[in-house]
Amino acid sequence: MKSDGRVARITEVIAGSPKSFEDAIIIGFRRASKTLRGITGLRVKEQRARVEDGKIVEFRVTLEVIFILES
Repeated sequence: MKSDGRVARITEVIAGSPKSFEDAIIIGFRRASKTLRGITGLRVKEQRARVEDGKIVEFRVTLEVIFILES
């Protein structure tokens, strides 16, 4: 009997942007897409901002990238 089930994996990606959290997410997703095939979704696990001299200088996100393992 053949099984048609799928198996997914989650990998963590950390990305940063001087513009915004949204931009950091896009940067992280684009970079992950260069290496991982079969991405089906992602989750923003954490958001942080780096501050220097009283100003936000970088928005950082930790992403969980979900992708299907190839058979």
